[in-house]
Amino acid sequence: MKALIIDEKKHIADILLRDAARLGVEIHSAASLEEGLLACQVNGEGFDVVLMRDMVSGHASCFSIQDFRSTPLSPEILIFTEQGNPQHAEHALEGGAWDYVVDPFPEKKLPDMLRRVLRYRHAKSNSFEETQREIREQLQGHGIIGSSIAIKNCVNLVAGIAQSDAGVLITGETGTGKELFASALHNISPRSSKNLTIVDCAALPSTLVESILFGHAKGSFTGADKTRKGLIKQADGGTLFLDEIGEMPLEIQKKFLRVLQEREYLPVGSSISESSDFRLIAATNRDLETMVEEGTFREDLLFRLKTFQLELPPLRTHKTDISELVYYFRDCYSKRYKLKKKKLSTDYLMTLNRYEWPGNVRELFQAVEYSIADAHESAVLEPIHLPLNIRLSVTKKKLEKLRASPEVSDEPFMPDDLSLMPTIKEDREKAIQVQEKQYLQNLLRITGGDIKQCCETADLSRSRLYDLLKKYGLSQNSTTLHT
Repeated sequence: MKALIIDEKKHIADILLRDAARLGVEIHSAASLEEGLLACQVNGEGFDVVLMRDMVSGHASCFSIQDFRSTPLSPEILIFTEQGNPQHAEHALEGGAWDYVVDPFPEKKLPDMLRRVLRYRHAKSNSFEETQREIREQLQGHGIIGSSIAIKNCVNLVAGIAQSDAGVLITGETGTGKELFASALHNISPRSSKNLTIVDCAALPSTLVESILFGHAKGSFTGADKTRKGLIKQADGGTLFLDEIGEMPLEIQKKFLRVLQEREYLPVGSSISESSDFRLIAATNRDLETMVEEGTFREDLLFRLKTFQLELPPLRTHKTDISELVYYFRDCYSKRYKLKKKKLSTDYLMTLNRYEWPGNVRELFQAVEYSIADAHESAVLEPIHLPLNIRLSVTKKKLEKLRASPEVSDEPFMPDDLSLMPTIKEDREKAIQVQEKQYLQNLLRITGGDIKQCCETADLSRSRLYDLLKKYGLSQNSTTLHT
């Protein structure tokens, strides 16, 4: 196994180097985040663990976690500090760091922490990791697409909890795929042979919600001409998915809490208890903690719901997945309607990447569907085939950016003083550097940071591409390196 330590100070790296043989790890070091990231990218085999000081050269390491996690092997991240920063700790742990270690003498604690991380990493790499890999492949088959660290974190959590019966609360904005993840969780679980019963709490009629959920006995109310089983009973042996759980009325929340605790309930108008063995998955786009404070959602129910919480990211935070999603949607639509697959122009993909997607993945799917329908016999999708609101939004954003930037003249700067005049070679090299950096930024954006595609398109070797990225301070996940 290999570990990388990023720290301006050398004494901690020296201590770990002395313990390397005992720990069974090969230690490498870097003095800056940029140097460390380049080492992760250039080292073909990658690193299993990256240890980094909280602040390196005045930059907070926690903001670079996603860059490091997207390198080969997706290493475990361990951040250490003598004093610590609450905001940095929160960002680090939310970003997937293995731990945020605060200790006045980290050199004493880190060898043991590294040993524990390596042991954890070793366990992941054996049969458990093979099982996880198979589950991830199944998830992709169910339409969960994306290579960004944000989506990988969600997939890893789903893979880890799919085989259990624990409750899951899925949160996220409208259109982020909550129902898709719930369906995938059910389909790869041991309960997949039974029903996935979906309840849209926002669509339940207030006068019939109890009857729909719990069922009712014949004659229990006007119109109850026969006994009916509720949705909770339909989920027996399978999964009950409560979509928009935040819309469930308070009086029903109390009764449903009892169902969760005892798996028993009384149908409306009946004196005989029913039982149902189900796994609960709930979803919401609302802030349930705030609702608890406002008294519109029960705190005890919230505790029961969130044994595991899966927070789905908005599309604007993982735009590197857009191209992959678009190709997937195109293929699905073409297969469904038996159409020849249309090609996607560079401008088409660039426009999609510049839009903010308030409707998230659902809106992206609808935009691709609209494009294919609007393109008719055209073999290539162009920006003209996108919905007008998307094109207008991207154009307005571009105009606002131009207005906010200083005006740039097309005329080259010519100094009055001959002594300030550069040589033609210097002027040419400067122009080439400006063009090279712009080219690389466009290449990274269009390919979503896919190094293989970048090398093929630019006709560069991997090592030469990394040299250029380092030269211009770029990373494969963004147009500017986060340090």
